[in-house]
Amino acid sequence: MIDARGYSCPMPVVMVQNEVKKSAPDTLEVLVDSQTCVENVTRFGEKQGYTVSCASEGGDFRLTLRK
Repeated sequence: MIDARGYSCPMPVVMVQNEVKKSAPDTLEVLVDSQTCVENVTRFGEKQGYTVSCASEGGDFRLTLRK
């Protein structure tokens, strides 16, 4: 799980990119707190071959990336 709340782009994407490079997880959850981060992390995940789903949790968003 990556908690990227409080970070502005491109940091959440960089955090996800580093985790994907390091461990190539089949499933990865990411917490973000802005719609812009949702869009950017989703775009990155899809380019890496992940299916991305998003759930709103109050003011935050939980992205789930699955291979």
